[in-house]
Amino acid sequence: MIRSSNPALNSKTFEHQGPVTEKMTIQGTTNKTLILLMLVMITASKTWSMFLDGNPNLMLFMIGGLIGGLILALITVFKKTWSPVTAPIYALLEGFALGGISAYFEMSYPGIVIDAIFLTFGTLFALLMAYKSRMIKATENFKLGVVAATGGIMLIYVINFILGFFGSQIPLIHESGTFGILFSLFVVTIAALNLVLDFDFIENGVKAGAPKYMEWYASFGLIVTLVWLYLEILRLLAKMRSRN
Repeated sequence: MIRSSNPALNSKTFEHQGPVTEKMTIQGTTNKTLILLMLVMITASKTWSMFLDGNPNLMLFMIGGLIGGLILALITVFKKTWSPVTAPIYALLEGFALGGISAYFEMSYPGIVIDAIFLTFGTLFALLMAYKSRMIKATENFKLGVVAATGGIMLIYVINFILGFFGSQIPLIHESGTFGILFSLFVVTIAALNLVLDFDFIENGVKAGAPKYMEWYASFGLIVTLVWLYLEILRLLAKMRSRN
């Protein structure tokens, strides 16, 4: 069975009905991933500039990006055939949110954003090379372990979100102490390993002869993982810098 802990890429992702005229390819998926990354950067630069200019509408764009991105992500997950349209819109909305969030981190810790960007893409390319050279193999046990760890992390985040309504939070994980940093290192590691599962899943989709629109859907799934990885690296770097 093909597994991915990425909610956009599950065991039924590449199921399709009817004849397929154009099929999904690795190159096509790569090209569309680059397009989505460019769209994220375009809108991220917009909210970054708004922050620097002190634009009072910044929060509106950030919150709109977060909520709109979540809605588009859910639509894309449940309507894969719409992904050629919904995936680019998701990328644009997510960029608004990331630009504002990044600017706030940069204000507190100058230089942190460029470090996080380099670490995110460095991790992406290192794992891609390791996967292509078969240094890392997405075995069933590997997949089960990453899926279980990701589910545990998401559960912790959901519980913490609920506790926030009562003015509380799970202790230690948000602090810059040893436990907090170790927790962030663990989360970053699991987020990175999700990339391996995504690579494997896309490769299997190509082998299965998935329809052409799935290139957009698979690219969307990769962007979801990269956004998570980038935000977790930002959090980790912020905790480490706050100790200095």
